[in-house]
Amino acid sequence: MTTGLLAAAAGLGMGLSLIVAIGAQNAFVLRQGLRLEHVGVVVAICAASDAVLIVAGVAGNSWLSARLPDAITAIRLGGAAFLLGYAVLAARRALRPASIAVDAAGARTALLAAVAACLALTWLNPHVYLDTVLLLGSVADSHGAHRWEFAGGAVLGSVLWFAALGYGARLLRPLFARPAAWRVLDALIAVVMALLGLGLLSSVL
Repeated sequence: MTTGLLAAAAGLGMGLSLIVAIGAQNAFVLRQGLRLEHVGVVVAICAASDAVLIVAGVAGNSWLSARLPDAITAIRLGGAAFLLGYAVLAARRALRPASIAVDAAGARTALLAAVAACLALTWLNPHVYLDTVLLLGSVADSHGAHRWEFAGGAVLGSVLWFAALGYGARLLRPLFARPAAWRVLDALIAVVMALLGLGLLSSVL
C-alpha cells in the first residue's frame, strides 16, 4: 500500500472514530432516517459541512506550518492530549454503554425546520470545530505531502457514516438500541484514538 493510500486510510479511520460517537447530530440523522423525512437533504448537509470544515482545517494548518511552525507544534501537542483524553472517555463509555433514544413517531417535520435543526446541530456545536478544524487539521499536517489524501479519507468517512445512518436507519435501529453494540464500538474508538494520539505525539517529540 502506498504512502498516500495509508494516509487516506488513516483519515478514514480517524474521521469515523470522531463522528460515530453518540450525539445529538447522529440522533437527529437517525430519527430522520427512521421517519423517512428529508433524508437526502439531511445527509447532504451533514456530509458537506464536515467536508468544508475538514478542508478548512487542513488548509489552515498548512498555512500555519509555513509561517508559524511553533504554533503547529503546540497544536499537535494539544491534539495529542485531546486524542488520548478522548480515548479514555471512549473507554469509559465502553464500560458503561448507552444507546440512542429516537422518537420515530409524531408529526411530520417540515423541510425548512429539518434543515434549520440540522444546520444548528452541526454548526453551533463547538466540538465540531475542535474535531474537524483543529484536530483533523493538525493530524493531517503530520502526514506532510499526503495531508490531502488524509483529508479525503476523513471526508469519505463522514459521507459513508451519514449515508449509512440516514438511509440504513431502519436496519440500524435494532443495533443502536443495544448498549452492547456501543460497548464494542467505543472500545474500538478508544484503541484508534490512543494509537493516533501516540502517533501525533511521536511526530513532535
